[in-house]
Amino acid sequence: MEEISLPNKVHFAQDKANPYRATVTIEPFYPGYGHTVGNSLRRVLLSSLIGAAVTRVKIKGVDHEFTTISNMKEEVLQLILGLKQLRVRMHTDEPQRLILKAKGAKEVTGADIGKNAQVDIVNSDLVIATLTDSKAELEVEIVVEKGRSYLPVEARPHETEIGMISVDAIFTPVTKVEYKVESSRVGQRTDFDKLILDIETDGSVSVEQAVQQASALLVAHFSFLASFDPSEEKSMIENRAEEGGDADAIEEEGESKNIGKKR
Repeated sequence: MEEISLPNKVHFAQDKANPYRATVTIEPFYPGYGHTVGNSLRRVLLSSLIGAAVTRVKIKGVDHEFTTISNMKEEVLQLILGLKQLRVRMHTDEPQRLILKAKGAKEVTGADIGKNAQVDIVNSDLVIATLTDSKAELEVEIVVEKGRSYLPVEARPHETEIGMISVDAIFTPVTKVEYKVESSRVGQRTDFDKLILDIETDGSVSVEQAVQQASALLVAHFSFLASFDPSEEKSMIENRAEEGGDADAIEEEGESKNIGKKR
């Protein structure tokens, strides 16, 4: 009987024009498994990796986002949109506060944010706002946190700190994933699969790290299913039934718990 062979080659090709983009080639997959693995990796890469994002801001002299700041070209809403584009790498699981200070006529960038040993600003050249007068001043307190996927303001506890404005947070560190499957030769056969992924991150993680983390998440889920022992559940149901429980109800309860675990 033919065994389903596993891939044994993986190659990362860095994009010379973009340090945050790479092509990943994995082969050879047993026929059909290129799409199975490619689609699974794509979904996990885009939805489930831990990243960091701006979650709240406090702008000096501003009580709400529907206002303006003297001598600043952008409105407050535009300023907040600019701050949301900051990409950061965090070395702690605890929320961190950053301070942005700028004076005089200038473009305000990520480089104007004060140093924090626990946070690296990946895109420090990002233009956040434009001050238009020599007397202009801008001071912003920025809260960054770790998380997964996308977290809208409505899904978080109501902000109680005076002057603090909550913002929708996009945590995912992977910005683009595309894949295709080509033919690969194994011996005399040419119907095996070669999986080619085009992946781009925000710079807070490398493409290699992203692929490893996504693969580890998939392995953890399938490991649970591979090691699941139905006989243990059957024994538990029989024992509880002997003690006077309703066997059908107990079985339904067991099924519900298993479904909950799988989720």
